[in-house]
Amino acid sequence: MKQIDEHGLEMPGDQIIQNPEFGKKILKKIHTISADLIHPVKLMHVCGTHEHTLAEYGLRSPNIIPKNVEIISGPGCPVCVCPAEDIDRAIELTKNQDIILTTFGDMIRVPSTHSSLSREKAKGADIRIVYGPADAIKIAQDNPNKEIVFFAIGFETTAPLLALELANNPPSNFTVLSAHKLIPPAMELMISLPDFKLDGFICPGHVATIIGMKPFIQFSEKHNFPNVIAGFEPNDMLLGIYILLTQIKNRETYAINEYTRVVRPQGNQVAQEFMKEVYGCTDSKWRGIGLIPNSGLELKEKYQQYDALKRFEIPLLNSQDIPKGCSCHLVLVGKKKPEQCPLFAKKCTPINPVGPCMVGNEGSCRISYMYRSRQ
Repeated sequence: MKQIDEHGLEMPGDQIIQNPEFGKKILKKIHTISADLIHPVKLMHVCGTHEHTLAEYGLRSPNIIPKNVEIISGPGCPVCVCPAEDIDRAIELTKNQDIILTTFGDMIRVPSTHSSLSREKAKGADIRIVYGPADAIKIAQDNPNKEIVFFAIGFETTAPLLALELANNPPSNFTVLSAHKLIPPAMELMISLPDFKLDGFICPGHVATIIGMKPFIQFSEKHNFPNVIAGFEPNDMLLGIYILLTQIKNRETYAINEYTRVVRPQGNQVAQEFMKEVYGCTDSKWRGIGLIPNSGLELKEKYQQYDALKRFEIPLLNSQDIPKGCSCHLVLVGKKKPEQCPLFAKKCTPINPVGPCMVGNEGSCRISYMYRSRQ
């Protein structure tokens, strides 16, 4: 079945997008159009899965992507952008023996100011890895005499799961420490960074399945900034790059949906309704970046009985996001490549991470470490 985007452009289906011959055709077009560019082009993605695709398949190799086209990684790793302050708060909660803290597996290894959840677990804190909020609620049901806190992280992709559970009357001994972030406000910040020029965005396909096209259209209409929602096959990335280069060459700015086989213009409206019901937007700290307006989610007043910060007293903390010598704050905004950090693959490794970008599966430093022989 043909997939047609909002501009009438035909996008490939599953069979074509996985066809090597299709990839060769797109690569040829990329090299042809790149020869006509009047200046080097810098494109940014904001998705850990996109970074995996780029690194695993060696797409940044100069014999694949021309040297005058650079693709950099932005703040697309939810674990990496979770501020040390939030992890420090979670650790403080675990000091209460009546509390069981639950969170995702990647989160427990992310360094806080002085420790990590994995280290605290090794000391005896009751910290449990879950696959989602439903698992945490099951723990709450099984332990009625304990307080269960779900340390919630993620972007728009995971936020609806928690919203669904909260809207369906979870147990009274269940609360949430929310560190959910919103991607479009962070992308808008990237455009405005001083001494840092971007030419286009490769927008995250997973997030777009939830929020649709509208939040990304602002970049073309408000900022005259080319952007394309791309899928995760190598040919998805190549086609997304070609679409952006075409806009840049022609001095056009559109929001294009390359991932039409999954992303609908309106997104997932059911998920959006649950999010609208449960959350309100708030200014939020991003690790190594700072406070980004309207980039976080907080529970609305109706649901604040499930807010761990409201239920438990947590002391003011003097938190530190980036350890001495670590370059994660520059990697997260694309100003440095992981291998340019002096700690990379030396003091900082996946086994002994110093900075947050070396921990999660979507972290740029970890991905670069895994696939460094292919670059």
